[in-house]
Amino acid sequence: MIAVTVTSVAPFLDKMENRVAIIEKYLAGYNCFDIDQMLSDCHEEVVFENISGNEVNMSISGLPALRSQAEQAKNYFSTRNQKATSYKHEADRTEVQIDYYAVAAMDFPNGLRKGDELRLQGKSIFRFAEGKIVRITDLS
Repeated sequence: MIAVTVTSVAPFLDKMENRVAIIEKYLAGYNCFDIDQMLSDCHEEVVFENISGNEVNMSISGLPALRSQAEQAKNYFSTRNQKATSYKHEADRTEVQIDYYAVAAMDFPNGLRKGDELRLQGKSIFRFAEGKIVRITDLS
């Protein structure tokens, strides 16, 4: 029988708790339109991808480009909220199940109109290196 001590598990648990804190900070910044807070723990070379229906419909590389996109996106919704409902940790990544709610602040080409509510469920995968977010993949 192999014995597992608390000291051998503690660093793993600390790393997972740190990841959750970083992700929660990112989501809180997103929800209150605070781009500085949202991106504060992102690596300078962060990559963001949005995948819908197995198709990449947005890919952004680098913190300045992600910041620019996030600033533009602030105008799309008057209210927005991403809520983490579960976390799954792996070696260098954390998968987060997300409940998403938003109210459109403008009319969109896809038929969504100003004032319409949007409710979605999806997941985001956050990859980490050096204590920073290096990749975010949103799947819906």
